[in-house]
Amino acid sequence: MRDSAKTDDLTSPADNPTVSGTRRFLSPLSRVGLLLAILCFAAALTPSMIPRPPLMQGLMAGIAATMGYALGAALQTVWHYLEFRPLRGRALRLTTIVLGVVCVAFAIFCLWHAVGWQNSIRSRMSMAPLDSAKLWLVCLAALACFFILIAIGRCVIQLARFLIRRVERRLPRRAATLFGSIIALTLVWVLANGVLAQGLFPLLDASFRQYDALLEPEYSKPTRADRSGSEDSLLSWQSLGRTGRQFISSGPGAQDIQALSGRPAMEPIRTYVGLQSSDSVTERAQLALAELKRAGGFDRSMLVIITPTGTGWVDPAAINAIEYLQNGDIASVAMQYSYLSSPLSLTVHPEYGMDSSRALFSEIYNYWSSLPRDERPRLYLHGLSLGAMNSARSFELFELLGDPIDGALWSGPPFASLTWQRVTQERAPGTPEWLPEFRDNRLFRFMNQNGSPVPADAPWGRVRFVYLQYASDAITFFNPHTFYRSPDWLKNPRGPDVSPALRWYPVVSFVQLAFDMFLSTETPLGYGHVYAPEHYINGWVSVAGAPDWTPEALTQLKTYLGEQARQEIAEKESVSNPYETRGG
Repeated sequence: MRDSAKTDDLTSPADNPTVSGTRRFLSPLSRVGLLLAILCFAAALTPSMIPRPPLMQGLMAGIAATMGYALGAALQTVWHYLEFRPLRGRALRLTTIVLGVVCVAFAIFCLWHAVGWQNSIRSRMSMAPLDSAKLWLVCLAALACFFILIAIGRCVIQLARFLIRRVERRLPRRAATLFGSIIALTLVWVLANGVLAQGLFPLLDASFRQYDALLEPEYSKPTRADRSGSEDSLLSWQSLGRTGRQFISSGPGAQDIQALSGRPAMEPIRTYVGLQSSDSVTERAQLALAELKRAGGFDRSMLVIITPTGTGWVDPAAINAIEYLQNGDIASVAMQYSYLSSPLSLTVHPEYGMDSSRALFSEIYNYWSSLPRDERPRLYLHGLSLGAMNSARSFELFELLGDPIDGALWSGPPFASLTWQRVTQERAPGTPEWLPEFRDNRLFRFMNQNGSPVPADAPWGRVRFVYLQYASDAITFFNPHTFYRSPDWLKNPRGPDVSPALRWYPVVSFVQLAFDMFLSTETPLGYGHVYAPEHYINGWVSVAGAPDWTPEALTQLKTYLGEQARQEIAEKESVSNPYETRGG
């Protein structure tokens, strides 16, 4: 009986008031927690949407293992709190050995198949297969991440115990435990928010601001009067910012377009307003309108309002494609709203991007709608990633009933996009989440690498909205509910770029998809969150048409722009590479 009493059990409390704080901090790990940690580590090795390098695989597996451990330790605490009888002695040892063998065997099985699982994703993305998954690095990174997070967690627990002891002087023990824990978690949350909001994010913002102001020697001041930042422009070259100067300096000229189309072409007009142009969102929007009017943008046959990504980046694959399709008879305008990348902008300044896109649309639309209908350009919207979400939020449909715009092409909309969510949720029965059909397909349509499920000759309504999305884009298909339930896009049939070996696991799939979001711009062109010119061409043709382009000429254009984009992406070391900041 004495030995049995000394033996740790699966459901014994970790809290012992006679043990010092140091011994508590260094006390053995929960057995239930360790078993679930091993299972979560193993499940994290299974494939998800995006191929993972060994270091990222290890960090992600370590986080998944930590969450499994926390869940197991919490279950153990609840078991003890409910005063169920714990296992002891021989029953405890036998149960631990059996469950331990099962968990370790599952982990070995997953480690053995890790390379094959990663290659099942890579093959879908036309990537070369891996010979080795570098499991030593995966395990080392996972262990380091696991123990660091456990140490942090135990520090929080020690804080909670300290507060509980203070509260116990005035409240009953269990009430003190509840209130002490709540106070500890609140303090940690407030401290974390304070450090991030008042320390880290301002530091990042300041760093990006300085980086944004750098003048690259590869980007010379434009000589064309209709370009932003030129001598005749209302905007200085410096004020455009890094991504703005990149946008203005890149793209095809009239000669490039004519060489491919075989017809006389015009010089496309590009207008861009950077954050440094003014501290006021309204003033920047007014500057954009004035600059666009000065450049003659409203004299073109087509005008595109672009909402850039978080850093202000405009996807060259999208705008180059439509400039070719319109034979240069097009103007585009964009306005920067942040220095931070899209995920950080979404976290720190979610309303900032919406206010900016709303202000720009209102200025442009109000002037455009005042022009005679037969003397104004067709008006379209475009945005990628966070830009797609903010572009869709830049207007209300009821505002356009009297004088609607012509349409929009939105690519890679984030999972938080309300318009995208509603249209996807109300999709026609039997259509997959990754390529839905909405009602009669006259207002919204969806496209991927293989085009749209709706026939090209199906009638459109007055306004055309197209979502271009890949099934392997975690920024689009991440869902917080994957923590506890399987997403609809996993149902058969699956998307063409999703591994058939992908399975849903509680907790683990949530962590995998969260990591996939940060890796989604590291995929080859045409997968993940990297949208290919040939697919943009399909989208623009659906939205705006291309009557002057034959099917053969469109195929030639797709080949040319696709090869050009892949070559530019491969030249990562070039500062003048327009894809250099595509992660923004």
